[in-house]
Amino acid sequence: MAILPQAAIFLGAAVVAVPLSKRLGFGAILGYLAAGLAIGPGGFGLISEVDAILHFAEFGVVLLLFVIGLELQPSRLWAMRKSVFGLGLAQVLVTAVPLALAALLYGLTVETAVIVGLSLALSSTAFALQSLAEKNELTTRHGRSAFSILLFQDLAVIPLLALIPLLAPGSGDSGASGGWIEAAKVLAVLAAVIVGGRYLLRYVLRIVAITKVREIFTAMALLTVTGTALIMESIGLSMALGAFLAGVLLADSEYRHALEADIEPFKGLLLGLFFIAVGMSLNISLIFESPLEILGWVAFLMATKGLVLVAIARTAGLTWASSRNLAAAISQGGEFAFVIFGIAVASQLMDGGLAELLIVVVTLSMAATPLVAAANTWLLARRSGPAEEPAKPIVPEENQVIIAGFGRFGQIVARILRARKIGFTALDVSAEQVDFVKRFGNKIYYGDASRLDLLRAAQADKAVIFVLAIDDVEASLQTAATVSENFPNLTIYARARNRKHAHRLMDLGVTIIRRETLNASLDLSRAVLTGLGLPASEAERTVKTFQDHDEQRLMAQHAEHNDEEKMIYMAKEAAEELEELFEQDAKAEAAE
Repeated sequence: MAILPQAAIFLGAAVVAVPLSKRLGFGAILGYLAAGLAIGPGGFGLISEVDAILHFAEFGVVLLLFVIGLELQPSRLWAMRKSVFGLGLAQVLVTAVPLALAALLYGLTVETAVIVGLSLALSSTAFALQSLAEKNELTTRHGRSAFSILLFQDLAVIPLLALIPLLAPGSGDSGASGGWIEAAKVLAVLAAVIVGGRYLLRYVLRIVAITKVREIFTAMALLTVTGTALIMESIGLSMALGAFLAGVLLADSEYRHALEADIEPFKGLLLGLFFIAVGMSLNISLIFESPLEILGWVAFLMATKGLVLVAIARTAGLTWASSRNLAAAISQGGEFAFVIFGIAVASQLMDGGLAELLIVVVTLSMAATPLVAAANTWLLARRSGPAEEPAKPIVPEENQVIIAGFGRFGQIVARILRARKIGFTALDVSAEQVDFVKRFGNKIYYGDASRLDLLRAAQADKAVIFVLAIDDVEASLQTAATVSENFPNLTIYARARNRKHAHRLMDLGVTIIRRETLNASLDLSRAVLTGLGLPASEAERTVKTFQDHDEQRLMAQHAEHNDEEKMIYMAKEAAEELEELFEQDAKAEAAE
């Protein structure tokens, strides 16, 4: 089937199934699975090339890990090391033991049982993180713990893949020396990726950003993820882990928010396609042939992982509510099991029938996750225990204030905020300006602040104040419109180039406006008056009178600012009013 008809089928299935699933309270993921089941070989048979689509859609998981890496600065990653290697290692090892024992009782060999136990101990990064993000639970204690465990599981895939050839029939010690060479190769490539990502990649991104061609920057963002993933795959490592590493290396760069904004749409679409492909791969006939056996394995898998997760979470100090939420979030099987089972079959560690059965078990456990989470939420709501407390941030976030435009005006605001130790995120559309101000130690990100996706990446929904300091009038107005429409709780403090700019900002609902030349001209006028011999107090009073009158006229003229003739008349009228005002002051002073 041609690509366009297939795309129409995928989009149509998603548009129907996902809103319906959300409406019924099951979440988007179950809707994607249902859509895949409906159009796949087990449903209406509209799509048949399931393996090829699943392999392509796995790139959505790669993009997901890259975006997560962008949000996880090295300092935060280092702060999480105990939970990653503590909770993560405990979960994998403790879960793998009962699952491997069950596989032995099922009649498998020790080698195969070890691979089955370790593979089923892994959870689905895509399912868990997407579900937690939908419910805004990534910053809760169980959300942080889930992320730490999932990150360790992604790391654990590497030694697990290396273990399969060692356990395969006929393996011996002949490859021991080759193993050292392969290990050295892996370390060399990792070092090259780290150095290149830290220094060379930023330089290339700056060159691309200077062109100011948005689609080329988007292409560079996708090339960054794709290139890193392919390099990692070439040495036998996880593509998702490579993308995560690239994201972490760029988390401190000035292009972090722009990269996230450009990658986000592709990530969302490909993740949805991945979930649809998982639903398509479900072997319905196998379920009908052995329903009790398969459902028994699904129940045993999720119950075992759930109990282990609750136990280690309680040991780590999480509350009962947090522990149960953690278990409900990541008690399913993971997508890496599909890869591991395929390699195990190729290595003659398990037969194709067993691999197919286990894939069905993992897929059904994924499908059951939204239902388990909903049941857990319902049970917790019925209990009268204390609500779960949100996790404390690992490091302070720089999002209390967002400064759009980092020229002379925005930099002054930033210097004052920094002096008071008030966090802010600065955005500027000029790559040259970003590079210039960075030389003076300023923290600034590249990106067009009028883009909604960029503002979301910069966490505008969590900010308190938006400082609009963009020099270009049209760009300033477009940004003000975007912020006002999409972030109504974000107060805008705007810079206006002139009176006309101020009036157009008022049209958009902006009320806190400072005209950039007003204060400087008032200061100079005050100096001119004192230079002409007026006492300092009289010069100050004159300037203050003018300023108050001008502010009043600015507001009064707002309603008519689009009528040029009316504005000319009102300007003459204002000048006459001001002269009369000063004459009255002079008479009053003479009378005294």
